[in-house]
Amino acid sequence: MKSYILTISRTVLFSGLLALTFCNSKEENTVTKSSSSSAVSIPEIEQGIKDFIAVKTAENDGVFPVKDENHDLKMKLVRVHTEYLSNLGPDSHFACVDLVDESGDVYDVDFFMEGKPGAMNVTQTTVHKLNGKPFYSWKQNKEDKTWYRVALEQSNNNLLGVVEGTDHFEFYYTVQIPSLEGPARMWIPVPESDPFQDVKLIETKSDIESRKIEEKVFGNTLLYYELKPEDSGKEIQISYEVKRKEKGPYEASAPDPKVYLASNRLMPKGGRFEEIAKEVLGEKLKESHLIQARALYDYIIDNMRYMKFGDYGNGDSNYACDSKTGNCSEFHSFFISLARSVDIPARFAIGASIPSDRNEGGIDGYHCWAEFYADGKWWPVDISEANKYTALATYYFGRHPANRIELSRGRDLEVNPGPNAGPINFIAFPYLEINGKEIKAPSKFTFQRKVNS
Repeated sequence: MKSYILTISRTVLFSGLLALTFCNSKEENTVTKSSSSSAVSIPEIEQGIKDFIAVKTAENDGVFPVKDENHDLKMKLVRVHTEYLSNLGPDSHFACVDLVDESGDVYDVDFFMEGKPGAMNVTQTTVHKLNGKPFYSWKQNKEDKTWYRVALEQSNNNLLGVVEGTDHFEFYYTVQIPSLEGPARMWIPVPESDPFQDVKLIETKSDIESRKIEEKVFGNTLLYYELKPEDSGKEIQISYEVKRKEKGPYEASAPDPKVYLASNRLMPKGGRFEEIAKEVLGEKLKESHLIQARALYDYIIDNMRYMKFGDYGNGDSNYACDSKTGNCSEFHSFFISLARSVDIPARFAIGASIPSDRNEGGIDGYHCWAEFYADGKWWPVDISEANKYTALATYYFGRHPANRIELSRGRDLEVNPGPNAGPINFIAFPYLEINGKEIKAPSKFTFQRKVNS
């Protein structure tokens, strides 16, 4: 095998042409571009860096090697930041690229290139960010106007709602039965342990009998209640101890296409979703599912607004497509419809986000997210949070923080006994059915963090 290693340098000085803060916000990008009419075009720079990565990937058994003083990485291309491609001179160019390593960590890498179209050589490569966190910033020398890199201390994302590593908390699920004039039925999701969350029941406070029932397609467990008028006003309190790990891409066998490439009632595939996905992807239809998923992720961030207005909160892809607004359920339903329409398996899950800036109290409703399958792994994404905090857009492509609990997964859930109205769209809060119609049962989530554990 032909060996090729990129050596990472962190001490290079750059000329006054680099009036820049690369790979930060678009407003801050002040790269001076060549005024030469013969300058290499931006598409040519993009193709040049893609060709370079493709050649070196082919030479190294399908991975792109990157090495610095702390890492020896085997990478795959996620995307080229086309908004930051720049001419620094007639034959000098800059590209910023996202690459993912075998563990699922996403590295933002800066490339400096020289040469003409079709004959560009990479002269310097620097790893700029890991999962959205910068290793360095840029500072200008006031005397000679050159730019140099300044190392940054690693920060954390707690102020933006993220707990990295692990979290440990008690989660309290409370339901009050409304006034009943006749019989009613209710279903409550039961959070399950998995490789990323360890859930233990502490206690259930209620004198209403329940039984567990299984939803077999996605592996959910629900509590089923048959209610009577005398249960009116009663409260059900369920408390859990949860130890949660930050979730990254994880290996799994190929998912069932009958489930994860199928249409759902409010999350269809094909039709206009296929048309939109193919238009968004363009030439990327020839690329990997990982690159395609990132393009769809970015499309939704750029084109949707997080708004709790109108008929939101149902996870309706058509509503999201028409209004370009919604909450987390619309963001992720739209993504899943687009992904499945171009044969990227994807799935939906729902639970609650635990506040990172305090250690007890109420939780503002449910939160949902998605995963897609590529390169033998499930990749977590949280597009609505990335839309709120664009600084975390790279983090949330492939990461879910530790401060959350998953209550259920999947859509159109079929259980026995099940609602007369048909399969459950999705479930976090209780599903209460009276006379064949869903009625909201007053509910709340609260928590207590175990700060010394």
